[in-house]
Amino acid sequence: MSLSTHLLSILIWLPVLGGVLLLLIGDQGDATSSRAGTMRMTALVVSLLTLVLGGVLYSGFDSTVAGMQFVERYTWIEAINVDYYLGVDGISTPLILLTAFITPLVVLAGWSSITARPAQYFAAFLILEGLMIGVFSALDGILFYVFWEFMLVPMFLIIGVWGGERRIYATLKFFLYTFLGSVLMLVAFVYLYGQADSFDLLAWADTPLSLPAQKLIFLAFLLAFAVKVPMWPVHTWLPDAHVEAPTGGSVILAAIMLKMGGYGFVRLSLPIVPDGSEYFAGLMVALSLIAVVYIGFVALMQKDMKKLIAYSSIAHMGFVTLGFFLLWYIHGESGAVLGLSGGMVQMVSHGLISGAMFLCVGVLYDRVHSRQIADYGGVANTMPVFAAFMVLFAMANAGLPGTSGFVGEFMVIIASFKANFWIAFAAATTLILGAAYTLWMVKRVVYGDVANDKVAALTDLNGREFFVLAVLAVSVLLLGVWPAPLVDMMNATLEQLVVQLGQSKL
Repeated sequence: MSLSTHLLSILIWLPVLGGVLLLLIGDQGDATSSRAGTMRMTALVVSLLTLVLGGVLYSGFDSTVAGMQFVERYTWIEAINVDYYLGVDGISTPLILLTAFITPLVVLAGWSSITARPAQYFAAFLILEGLMIGVFSALDGILFYVFWEFMLVPMFLIIGVWGGERRIYATLKFFLYTFLGSVLMLVAFVYLYGQADSFDLLAWADTPLSLPAQKLIFLAFLLAFAVKVPMWPVHTWLPDAHVEAPTGGSVILAAIMLKMGGYGFVRLSLPIVPDGSEYFAGLMVALSLIAVVYIGFVALMQKDMKKLIAYSSIAHMGFVTLGFFLLWYIHGESGAVLGLSGGMVQMVSHGLISGAMFLCVGVLYDRVHSRQIADYGGVANTMPVFAAFMVLFAMANAGLPGTSGFVGEFMVIIASFKANFWIAFAAATTLILGAAYTLWMVKRVVYGDVANDKVAALTDLNGREFFVLAVLAVSVLLLGVWPAPLVDMMNATLEQLVVQLGQSKL
C-alpha cells in the first residue's frame, strides 16, 4: 500500500496523536528539566515530520488536474450518509503546505519563552495543526464541521491559559464569535443534506437550488466565514485575541486560522450557491473595501504593536474577499481567474508576513515585556540584525515589489481595474495606508536614538530566533520574485471554478 493512499489521513492524525502523546506524558519538574526538553523536542520532531509529509504531498500533486487528488473515502455514519471523505485540489493544497510550514517555526519560537506547562502548550499546537489540515482536506460536510469546531478548542486554551492579563475576556469573545457563526453554517448543511441526501461537498455543488434558498444559505455561510476572516463589522474579536494571545497563538491565528474564512468562501459559498454569491457580490465587495480603507485608518491610530498588526491583518484579508467576489464584475474568464488567484496568493503571503511580524513583536516582548510602541526607540542601535529582519517584513507588509506582499495585492488591483476604476482606486489606497501605519511603527520602534535603558540593554537575536526569522525572510522574498509555482498549483482548479460559476443553478 503506497503512502499516497492515506497521505491526508497521516497529515491530519500524526500531529494530533503527537499532541495526545505529549498530554499523556505531561509536565513534570521545572521548565528547564530534561523532561521538559524532551517534550519540546518531541513537538519539534512531530511538526517536522508533518512538514516532510507536506513535501510528499507537494511532490505528488499534479497541477494540471483540476479535480480532487489523494482522495480517501470510507463510510462513517451509514444511516445518514456521512463519510470520512478527504481530498485536495489547487485551492486546499497551498493552505495545507502553509500550515505544515508555519507550525515548526511556532514550536521553535516558544522553545524557551514558554515556561508554564510546556508539554500542554506544544500539544495544543500539534492538535491544532492536525485539525486545521483536516478543515482543508474534508470533503464531507459533517467531517468539515467537526474539524472546524474542534479547531476552536486548542486555540481557546492557548489564549486562555498562556495569554495576557485580559486573556479570559479575549478567549471567551473569540470563542463566542466564531462558534455562534458556525451554528448557522450547520443549519445550512442540514438543509443541503435534505436536498441532496448526502453531505458530500462536491455533490452539493451540483444540487439545484432556488434563488431564495441560495440567498439564505449564502447568509448562513457568510456569518460563519466573515467572522473567521474577519470582515468588517464582525472583526472586533481579533485585536483582543491577538493582544492577549502568546506569540505562537498570534502567529497561528494570523497565518492560518484567518485563512479558514477565505477558504470557506471559495470552497463552499462560491460553488454551492453561485447565484446567491452573485446576488450578494456587491455587498461583499463593499465590505471588503471598507476593511481595506477604514481599517487601514484604524491601524494608524494604534499604540500597541500587536494591535496594529492585527488591524493590518483585517485590512490585508479584505483583499482576499475582494479578489473572490470581483469575478461577477469582470468580463472574461482570465480576469476572473486573476482575481481568484490574487486572493489565494494574498492568503499565503499574508500567512508568511503576518506570522513574521508577530514573531518580531514576540522577540521584543520576551526582552522588554511591553508591546507599546512608546516604550521603544532606537532598537537598530542595539539589535541591528533583528532590525534588518523587522524592516524587511514591514516593507513586505506595505506591499514592496520584490516581496510576497506585493504579488497578491497587485493581482487583485489589476483584476479590480478590469471590473471598475473606482473599486481599483479604493483598493490601491492600501499601498499608501499600509506603508503609513507600518512605517509609522518601524520609525518609532527601530530608528532614532536609544530611547531608554531597557532598549540600551537589549541583546540581538540568538541562533534559534535568527533561524526562524531567516526562514520566513527567504520565503517572503522567494514568493515575491518567483510566485509561478504557487500560481501554477492553483490555476487549473480556479479555471474550473470560474467555468462552474458561469453556470446558474436556477
